[in-house]
Amino acid sequence: MVRMAVDVSDEEFDQLVGEALDSIPGRFWERVENLVVLVEPRPPADEPDLLGLYEGIPLSERDSSYGAALPDRVLIFREPLKRIAQDRADLADQVAVTVVHEIGHFFGFDDDDLDELGWA
Repeated sequence: MVRMAVDVSDEEFDQLVGEALDSIPGRFWERVENLVVLVEPRPPADEPDLLGLYEGIPLSERDSSYGAALPDRVLIFREPLKRIAQDRADLADQVAVTVVHEIGHFFGFDDDDLDELGWA
């Protein structure tokens, strides 16, 4: 049996991403600089099941030579998240985990760290 993707509009999905971002405590946002969060329909063709991606220089690796850089990017991929979710509530949970996971990479956490913290 093939499971259908959870049917939410792009606007509803964006709202779930916004809610996930809002759930991150302010003490973390105070340290965020030069970061943009984007929603894309799907990941690169060579990684069709990828849920999110962080691109940039983690905060933990920045030094005095860091400057005038393009913003780091957190990409959240709509279609695979909708595809793996059981229902809208599960989609909200999956989006939240993915958003926090990718923001964690911005702070320098690797996948093992995030798994240990329950955000993998």
